[in-house]
Amino acid sequence: MNPIQAIENRPARLMADPWLTPPQRAALQARSNRVKSLCRKWLGRRSLHAFANWHRHYGLHEERGEWRFREWLPHATALTLFGSFCQWRLEAGIPCTRKDDGEWEARFPASTLRHGDEYRMHVEWPGGAGERIPSCADFVVRDTRELSRSDVMFNAKVWKPERPYAWKHDAHAPRVGTPPLIYEAHVGMATERFGIGSFTEFRKTVLPDIAAGGYRYVQLMAILQHAYYGSFGYHATNFFSVCDLFGTPDDFRAMVDEAHRLGLGVIIDLVHSHAAANAVEGLACLDGTNSLFFHEGDRGRHPVWNSCCFDYGNRQTCRFLLSNCRYWLEEYHVDGFRFDGVTSMLYKDHGLRAFSGYDDYFSDNVDEDAWSYLCLANALCHDRRYGGRPLTLAEDVSGMPGLASPAADGGAGFDYRLAMGVTDFWFRLTDLPDEDWPLDTLWHELNNRRADEKTLSYVECHDQSLVGGKSFIFQMAGKAMYDGMALNAENLAAERACALHKMARLATAATAGFGYLNFMGNEFGHPEWVDFPREGNGWSFQMARRQWSLAKDKSLRYKGLLAFDHAMMALLGINGFYDRRPQLIRLDNAAKILVFERAGYWFLFNFHPTTSRKDYVIPCLSGSYKLILDSDAPAFGGQGRVKAGQVFIPSAQTLSVYLPCRVCLVLKREAAETTNSRRPADNDHQKG
Repeated sequence: MNPIQAIENRPARLMADPWLTPPQRAALQARSNRVKSLCRKWLGRRSLHAFANWHRHYGLHEERGEWRFREWLPHATALTLFGSFCQWRLEAGIPCTRKDDGEWEARFPASTLRHGDEYRMHVEWPGGAGERIPSCADFVVRDTRELSRSDVMFNAKVWKPERPYAWKHDAHAPRVGTPPLIYEAHVGMATERFGIGSFTEFRKTVLPDIAAGGYRYVQLMAILQHAYYGSFGYHATNFFSVCDLFGTPDDFRAMVDEAHRLGLGVIIDLVHSHAAANAVEGLACLDGTNSLFFHEGDRGRHPVWNSCCFDYGNRQTCRFLLSNCRYWLEEYHVDGFRFDGVTSMLYKDHGLRAFSGYDDYFSDNVDEDAWSYLCLANALCHDRRYGGRPLTLAEDVSGMPGLASPAADGGAGFDYRLAMGVTDFWFRLTDLPDEDWPLDTLWHELNNRRADEKTLSYVECHDQSLVGGKSFIFQMAGKAMYDGMALNAENLAAERACALHKMARLATAATAGFGYLNFMGNEFGHPEWVDFPREGNGWSFQMARRQWSLAKDKSLRYKGLLAFDHAMMALLGINGFYDRRPQLIRLDNAAKILVFERAGYWFLFNFHPTTSRKDYVIPCLSGSYKLILDSDAPAFGGQGRVKAGQVFIPSAQTLSVYLPCRVCLVLKREAAETTNSRRPADNDHQKG
């Protein structure tokens, strides 16, 4: 059944969120009804899959011995294709003929263009003319790799090799119950050398380590073509082209293929929240107007990002964006998308004002067209024809209810939403002395999620490492990142930062609702921030690379942090771990002790900066408890204060455990065969 038919045929079961008022529940119902109405209006009898055909209908295609080119430019008065095939002489180019509804078309012999030829459009409109790149060119390249030049020109490039890429491995199909353990990465900065990394380098040198580290997905930034490298890929210019700085379309296919061989799914950042304001190589002013895909006037320009804002109420805009989803799934076999800037999409003020309550989610400030588009995008991505059911992740800071709820329940249909409040809280803690850390508030933040939505938790993603910010470990270590990371260096700041780096990651990953995310290099505490080559830093690559060798140096603390991450990921990857919810056993705010249980594993944290607990007693179930993970183990750069591999036997349903300061332990419970086990009662829990 088509996903949209599922919306049509099933009544919207509104969320049982107790904070929703009756008018707000009615508003959610109205949103579902609006999506249904759009389906009837835009699709008619067609499927959503057939509607999302921009890339098949428009652009350059070879069919039945000839080339066919189409573009939608309703304001244009003339359109000509020209390029290397005619020595870039406009007068020798190929004129297009205007059809109905602003469509232009040209048909010409297959011998006219060859693989590798470059071309552009010359567009004329009332009062002006300009050179442009087609809206869905499947490969766009720059004519120079000098990032410091301001006059870089882009061309569309024919990608039609004599031997099309032959896929060797099926699309990623995660095992049932497999949690999304995600490794966020940037191909360009994944090399240790000074320069831009390639798809081929990433395939050969980085992917194997990601798989060996226990991750299940790699989430790639900056795959869509973008003119400015320093934008991190978030000012996309060409939505159907891979970024040529990293390689060719087939290089990217080979990288995805290799990921699948290694058992990794590939998720890419999909930037449908806005587009670069570039006119010549982007979508802005494609036909001489600023409103082809975007809102007119001030609403069409993002006040902070200086980019163009899509008009999600425009049928052709939605067709273009939905086609973009379909294109990456079909052409490159990607396994899902992280939709960037969802908050900016959902609110007319782009979420730049503070959110104070549920009224903000149902005010006139909400862009209901954007909500409808996201519903359609999720329905398309979850179409069964895409094999392993691609994942969709939403980046939203507002907390919009229902974003990751099924469409049939009144939601937008995302599989997961990012738990962005978790990382915010961890970084707020770095401004406080350890003894003032409020563990009760920390526990609340780690578990603060709606029952109807799945979330992904993380200590930090790329956002926290950008210029002007610091990674979590750098925030705590300060200058000790430069002079205290040697194992033989007695540096209290470095020791504290490394200990809390491990504890924060385990606390976050072990309490996460349904999955965990890490940004490239942060698993071993990569030093310093991220800064791309730009005029302000002399176009340096110093901060736009990853120093992988640090984690292999036996004399540095990074090696132990990486070893801990591997051990942690092995625990998280245990089948069924995320099927159970965390159960609080003890929260002792005064002693800075946090104990919880999940799926038969008991997690014990002592966040106190100086006080170790020699015989700390906690309530437990009957059975035996084996120590399986100790953040203080020498292999993880710790002091080895706890005996490895020991087994704890309860007495009167309590355990007595040695908990060193700034250490986390994980015990695996083996149930007693002859004892009726029970969970500790509520009155067994001690709260400080």
